[in-house]
Amino acid sequence: MLSRMPEATSYVCPVCEARSSTSSLTWCCPRCRGPWDLDFTAAPTALDTLAGRVDSLWRYAEALPLSQPRVSLGEGRTPLVRLADGVSAKLDYLMPTLSFKDRGAAVLVELARRLGPERVVADSSGNAGTAFAAYCARAGLPCAVYVPEGTAPKKLEQIRAYGARPEVVPGGREAAARAARSAADEPGVFYASHVFNPYFLHGTKTYVYELWEDLGGRLPDTLVLPVGNGTLLLGAALAVAELRAAGLVERRPALVAVQAEPVAPLARAFAAGAADAEPVPAAPTLAEGIAIPAPPRARQILRAVRESGGAFRTVTDARLRAAQRDLARRGLFVEPTAAACWAAVTASPPPGETVLPLCGAGAKTGLAP
Repeated sequence: MLSRMPEATSYVCPVCEARSSTSSLTWCCPRCRGPWDLDFTAAPTALDTLAGRVDSLWRYAEALPLSQPRVSLGEGRTPLVRLADGVSAKLDYLMPTLSFKDRGAAVLVELARRLGPERVVADSSGNAGTAFAAYCARAGLPCAVYVPEGTAPKKLEQIRAYGARPEVVPGGREAAARAARSAADEPGVFYASHVFNPYFLHGTKTYVYELWEDLGGRLPDTLVLPVGNGTLLLGAALAVAELRAAGLVERRPALVAVQAEPVAPLARAFAAGAADAEPVPAAPTLAEGIAIPAPPRARQILRAVRESGGAFRTVTDARLRAAQRDLARRGLFVEPTAAACWAAVTASPPPGETVLPLCGAGAKTGLAP
């Protein structure tokens, strides 16, 4: 039998410490309108307790804020493959909807199912939207996904195929987010925000729990992670902190965050030694999934990278294009955004053992022109 900590019951604002029940539909701090954190203490257990458990991310039950899920598509447990000496890739594009966003969507939509809203809304440049559409279909919840104009047609087709309604918003990623947040303030609406709702981060943290298990109870020297809104990096930092607090790892890996050079507010802030990031203009880039001009969790991302002893890297579209083709020649066809970490590693290899994620399938976008 699993030993369970109590499920999370309250959100807490990391800025002003306001609180709200997790049973409410309040999607952000009512005082400062910022993202929520979760008042939850994970209790991860040793490797020898995992044998025979469900072969999905829900095997780490003691570390998750929800138990006994009904909304699952078998997400997680993606393979780890060698790319080069000292560098491995975790193939998170081999998920039910072909991106790592399934990790967070599975947990967040399970919460939505329990709350029973009239409808669910989300905003996305594509991959989070397809994940929420699929998991809402699984949960029997109506879903609308706000996407910016120019979203890949295959991603729109995928959203529609799951029965969700894509709402194409003129403008860029921020315009889509504003439209979704406006809809989220309507009564009876659950905002499935992969940025504002911390349940999503508790889903993405399973990326690191799987690495820890795959590597026999240890973590690599460096985790290289793509960063736009930072949901995978923040989930990784959360998992590392939980594993250390439980005495299951001795040291933390350096977090190396990768941004697209045309839209890199966090890399700019990190280089300047700033605690927060100033918004930057939207700009075209092949890495549309991480082209976020004003990430709401900028302070948390910058702090997590600094505390880990990590750094930021930026990559050009030319390097993204070359990295996507190089991965394809190795048998790994990913979308351009997913090639960002490999582009950064090949340009400047980190010391020691390194793991990077391949986050989205190339079938969603095709080869970059």
